[in-house]
Amino acid sequence: MQLAGKPIVNAVSVAMRRQDRMLLVRRGRAPSLGFYAFPGGRVEQGELPEAAARRELFEETGLEAGQLTPLFSIRIEGNEADYDLQVFTTCHAGGEPTAGDDADEAGFFTLAEMRAMKVTETVLTAAGEILSPEATAATHEQLGAARETPCG
Repeated sequence: MQLAGKPIVNAVSVAMRRQDRMLLVRRGRAPSLGFYAFPGGRVEQGELPEAAARRELFEETGLEAGQLTPLFSIRIEGNEADYDLQVFTTCHAGGEPTAGDDADEAGFFTLAEMRAMKVTETVLTAAGEILSPEATAATHEQLGAARETPCG
């Protein structure tokens, strides 16, 4: 897709929660070199966004996602192209992340740690919403009060 001469790239990312921490990768390549972000990348031609999110998560961290829930979409303006980014959320189901593909670091970080890191305001805001007590209560309620949430 193209708008005013600038290509639009479909992209995805995965906001994975483990208790009071979010999974982030540090980008090892442009356009976001050195920034911490949710794992993700481009949607390949013919690929569904959820499949792309699972693929990118695995390529960048070695982790697999359980149920993915669409969180929000955003248009990110770039120099060469703009990105239509679909962000999904999921709970950590096990394993430790290992940086791969274009990520040079991967790990789980608290909101306080994230505030001191090189992250975009969008990532910080999303993490704050996901880690809020209200979000935790909603996840707990969805799974049934007698069971512990996989995120908690």
